[in-house]
Amino acid sequence: MRHPSVTSARAAYVSLALVVAAGAAACGPKDNDANGSSGDSTPHKGGTLTVLNSDPQTDFDPARLYTSGGGNVPSLVFRTLTTRNRADGAAGTKVVPDLATDTGRPSKNATVWTYTLKKGLKYEDGTAITSADIKYGIERSFAPELSGGAPYLRDWLVGAADYQGPYKDKKGLSAIETPDDRTIVFHLDKPEGEFPFLATQTQFTPVPQAKDTGTKYEEHPVSSGPYKVVKNENDGEHLVLERNKYWSAAVDDQRKAYPDTIDVQSGLDSSVINQRLSASQGTDAAAVTTDTNLGPAELAKVTGDKELAARVGTGHFGYTNYIAFNPKVKPFDNPKVRQAISYAVDRSSVINAAGGSALAEPATTFLPNQKSFGYTPYDLFPAGDTGNAAKAKELLKEAGYPNGLTVTLTHDNADNFKTSPEIATAIQDALKKAGITVKLQGLEDNNYSDTVHSVKTEPGFFLAAWGADWPSGGPFLAPIFDGRQIVKDGANFNASQLNDASVNAEIDAINKLTDLDAAAQRWGALDKKIGAQALTVPLFHPVYKRLVGKDIKNVVISDWTGVLDISQVAVK
Repeated sequence: MRHPSVTSARAAYVSLALVVAAGAAACGPKDNDANGSSGDSTPHKGGTLTVLNSDPQTDFDPARLYTSGGGNVPSLVFRTLTTRNRADGAAGTKVVPDLATDTGRPSKNATVWTYTLKKGLKYEDGTAITSADIKYGIERSFAPELSGGAPYLRDWLVGAADYQGPYKDKKGLSAIETPDDRTIVFHLDKPEGEFPFLATQTQFTPVPQAKDTGTKYEEHPVSSGPYKVVKNENDGEHLVLERNKYWSAAVDDQRKAYPDTIDVQSGLDSSVINQRLSASQGTDAAAVTTDTNLGPAELAKVTGDKELAARVGTGHFGYTNYIAFNPKVKPFDNPKVRQAISYAVDRSSVINAAGGSALAEPATTFLPNQKSFGYTPYDLFPAGDTGNAAKAKELLKEAGYPNGLTVTLTHDNADNFKTSPEIATAIQDALKKAGITVKLQGLEDNNYSDTVHSVKTEPGFFLAAWGADWPSGGPFLAPIFDGRQIVKDGANFNASQLNDASVNAEIDAINKLTDLDAAAQRWGALDKKIGAQALTVPLFHPVYKRLVGKDIKNVVISDWTGVLDISQVAVK
C-alpha cells in the first residue's frame, strides 16, 4: 500500500509500501488545526489550489485506481455510491452516502445489498447519471487491460470469479441488477456486512458506456464530481482540474469544492516539496501535498518556528509496522523463539529509528489503536520501553538455545523509515542483548517485495507493514491471518501461513454482522486471540506530519486517511 497520498491502502497492501498511519487517540482539533497565517480564516470560494506531490497520479481511470475511501485527488472527479465522512479525527472513519441516498439496505443475511441513487445527479456534460452507468463502471473494472483496482468484487459478487469485463463479455454481470434508473442491487456469494465500505472504492464510479474509450479513458474520464479533468500530462504527472458546472452541492454534502482550479504537479523531490511549502512564495502560498511527510530533520526545524508549526497537520491512518515470522522456517517454528524475540524488542529504539515519537507510536497489538478497528489493548509479551532481555533468554533456554542463536532478518534497502535499514539495525541491537545474533539481509525495493510475498521464497524473519482499505478490523486481519487467503502462486500476505479453522470461522461470523460497532468488538477479540500465537511482533504505528502553504484554510484530517482532505481545502 502506498501512503495516504494514498491512493490506497492496498497499494501498500499490494506493494507493501503502504505509508499511512494509525494513532492512539483520534487527532482532535488541536492536532488538525493547521492553517494559513492570513488574516481572514473563513474559507471562501475561488482561487487556485496547487498540489505538490512526489508520486504522479497515474492510471487516472476509476477502474484502475486502488483507493481508500475514494482517494484524495480522485474523489474530486469520481463520486461513488458511498464515501468517507469528511470530518476530523474519529468522526471521519464513518461511511456515509455519496451518489446513493443511504449506505445500502442489506438483506437479512447481508448477501443482497440495494441502493437508490439521489435525484438530480449529472455528469460534466449535463447528462443524467443512472444505475446502469454504475453497473457498467464496475463491469469494466474486470477487464484485464484495466486491472489495478481493489480485488474484492471478484471475490464477493456471485459468478464474478472468471468474468473478463464488458469488452469480451457483453452479457455483463448478472449479480448486479438495475431494475430502474435509480436502483442498483448487488448479489454476493457470502454475507458481507462491510459492503458499504467497499462501495467507497472508485470502481463504483458511474461510467457512461457511450463515452468509454477503454485504456484511453484515463486521459479524460467523465466527471461525476465537483471538478473535471482539463489537462493530464505524462500519465498524471501534471493534472489540472476545473469546476464541473453541473455538479451541485444540493446532491453532494461531502465535498466543499472551494477552489476554482486545482493544479496537481508531481514528480518532485520530497525535500523540494517541503522547502516550497515552508517558503510559501507565489503560488506555493496556496499549496498542499497529498503524499509527502515531514522527515525527522525537517520536523525538528519546523518545530522551532511558531509560524511553520502552526501550518503542520497531524494525521493517523490504520497502519501497523511489524516483524513477520514464517513458522515453516526454523527456528521460527518454535513458539518460544518467537516469544523470545517479542520480549527482546526495544520499541523505544525502533521508534527513534522511525523518526522519533512525533512520527511513530509504539504498537503491541496488530490492529491499529483506533476504535473503528475494534482496538482492544493487550501486551502479551511485555517488553517495556527498552526490551526484556532476561525474559527472552529464559525462553530461549526453554526452546533449546541456552547459548543463544543466530538468525537472519530481511529488510528493504529503501530509506522509508518502516521496513528499512534503520529499523532493522535497531532490532539487531536489541536482540543482541538477549543473546540473539541478527544478520541483516537488505534487498532492493522490488526484490524485497517479491521475496517476502512469495511462499516459495519467503524468509523466516522479516520486516513488514500493513494498512487497511477501510477503517475496520476486517481488511486488516483477514488478508494476514485467514488461511483461505494464502496465495501459493502469487502475492501472498499471510506470512505466517496461518490456517486455523477457528480463526477462519470467526472471520466469517464477523463478516455477517451489519452492526459495525458489534463487529469492531469481535475484531478486537480476534486480534488478541491471534496475537497469543506470536506470529508477528507489532512495532509501531506511523504518524503523519505535513505542511500546508500559508494561505491554506479549512484543513480537515480524518482517521480514515490520516492526511489532509483536499475536498475541504480553501485558498481564499
